[in-house]
Amino acid sequence: MKTKKYILAILLIVNIIFTPVQGSAMHIMEGFLPLGWCIFWALCCIPFFIWGMHSINGITKENPQHKMLLGVGGAFSFVLSALKLPSITGSSSHPTGIGLGTILFGPGVMSVVGSIVLLFQALLMAHGGLTTLGANIFSMAIAGSLAAYGAFKLCKALKMNNSVAVFFAAFFGDLLTYVTTSMQLALAFPSEVGGFTTSLIKFLSIFALTQIPLAISEGILTVIIFNLLTVYSNNELKELSVLPEEGL
Repeated sequence: MKTKKYILAILLIVNIIFTPVQGSAMHIMEGFLPLGWCIFWALCCIPFFIWGMHSINGITKENPQHKMLLGVGGAFSFVLSALKLPSITGSSSHPTGIGLGTILFGPGVMSVVGSIVLLFQALLMAHGGLTTLGANIFSMAIAGSLAAYGAFKLCKALKMNNSVAVFFAAFFGDLLTYVTTSMQLALAFPSEVGGFTTSLIKFLSIFALTQIPLAISEGILTVIIFNLLTVYSNNELKELSVLPEEGL
């Protein structure tokens, strides 16, 4: 219960302070991508979603007590990815919150959790869209979680401490989301001069102005939340093999 209270308090404070009142900025918004690309990205998500559902089913059956941590990971992603700064027309810059859940449960689980987060944001907050849902899922819930997982595992293999590993997981999970989004936009809207490459450089350059500071901020906040979990959910983190059995 202490874990839940501390996490919810921090998420509430972040949401109150940083959520802008403007509602027009989005993930890739409804109707912005051509239909062919919408279908393509939706199809790309299917195998990851099946993998994630299988992973969640195994976790909840073997360790039902981990459902609360799964909820924390989803809530963290929902709140952070709802914070939005207008960027390129038809899109926005914002944190993703995908790193925390990925560290706890892996990229398969977060591909499903992130999909649910994005669906609710599209339906309830007009943040993103249903036709572009596949593209947004692929960039944030799939590419972002894979990047976060890879960064965390690499840092642990290099014997870095938990705080550094968590920071880089959140940082690269955030950053790779927007590399992927830039790629999606460049594929859909290649430049008349220079084609895909020119468009990609343009999109990456614009996103970088806001996304790099946001990725750093998200890394720091994720470390704070993770450190709270190591205090109040230490046993659960050991059961998930996030922490070694001997403790920190």
